[in-house]
Amino acid sequence: MTGRRATPAAPGPPDTGTASWRTICAYDDLPPERGVAALLDGAQVAVFRTHDGSLHALDNLDPYANAQVLSRGIIGSRGGVPTVASPMHKQVYDLRTGQCLDQPELTVRTYPVRCRDGMVEVRCPS
Repeated sequence: MTGRRATPAAPGPPDTGTASWRTICAYDDLPPERGVAALLDGAQVAVFRTHDGSLHALDNLDPYANAQVLSRGIIGSRGGVPTVASPMHKQVYDLRTGQCLDQPELTVRTYPVRCRDGMVEVRCPS
């Protein structure tokens, strides 16, 4: 994704009090082992594609560094668990649960994510 930034999530249907899916980017625009940041209803969300093609989404805020940087983290795995390491202090977070593997008291919120019709979508909380 050299020289390109993910665009903010497209406006979805009117809020009906239920969760809705928002388009983030095309699946092919999200290279394996990389992340992008998107603005989702006022919150920064980090969206990742792992080497096996799986998608993960979590808050972009690294709670240890108190900085919006997780989308620029280093993708990897620990014991078969897909992870992202913060680019600042290298705390490692489980991409599936948001739990920090180095400091279990730290967590980041995760979001449901899917690929539909070639587009990556993240579900907004209701």
